Amino acid sequence: MVAIDKYWQALKRLKRNTPVQLPKGTAINKDTVALEAGRKRSSIKESKSNFSELISYSGAAILSEEAEPDNNAKLANKRAQKVNYRELYHQALNRELMLIEHGPT
Repeated sequence: MVAIDKYWQALKRLKRNTPVQLPKGTAINKDTVALEAGRKRSSIKESKSNFSELISYSGAAILSEEAEPDNNAKLANKRAQKVNYRELYHQALNRELMLIEHGPT
């Protein structure tokens, strides 16, 4: 197995959150990819041309990892709004029913 393949496999494991060397939930960056591949922390260097593609993919993985919580937060916010609007709707219906029961004053 070529050494660069170990880095790619390590990146895939980190993206799937199934690392072998590191604890689950470890952030994805150059150092953690290197450690997961069983190498030294600073073994991935931008100055080495064979790592340029790996660095760009790990950067994209970092960006997609950061985007997920935003989507989850937006979804939770929309769900809370839905519950709030439903409650306001039921309150309005109750007011209307009370007005109908009491009749005109």
